[in-house]
Amino acid sequence: MAADPRSRVPRGWAPSRGRLVIGPIKTVGVYVSDSEASLDFYTRVLEFIVRRRVSAGPDATWVEVSPAGAESSLILYPRSRSGGWDERQASVVFHCPDVEATCLDLEKKGVRIKTPPTALPWGMFAVILDPDGNELGLSSQRIAPEVS
Repeated sequence: MAADPRSRVPRGWAPSRGRLVIGPIKTVGVYVSDSEASLDFYTRVLEFIVRRRVSAGPDATWVEVSPAGAESSLILYPRSRSGGWDERQASVVFHCPDVEATCLDLEKKGVRIKTPPTALPWGMFAVILDPDGNELGLSSQRIAPEVS
């Protein structure tokens, strides 16, 4: 099967010969009750950008958002379109160089802080909540380099 010519291989990423061709994480789904309210939260409050927005049927919209420059996106997946959503919980952690300042700024914008900035052996960590209670971690720990 030929590769889709519309797919974009991230710069600097190349598959190794003889191994599976699996690239960076593309999307992570978070289950939302109100797509428009969630879109507002992620774009206005967290200042994410919209990567994709298409109809997903008569009562739903498929929306992908991400921090500017990110390769991965969050899908704001309508709960009404997903049976068993209440049994699923996304675990998403974003790199954040200044967790304390970011939490202060987000708190001023009305964001609920579940776990305030906490110093851990590897850096600062906090957990914020989106309007549906999805937990979003903020970590100052640098993104791990590839281990050879």
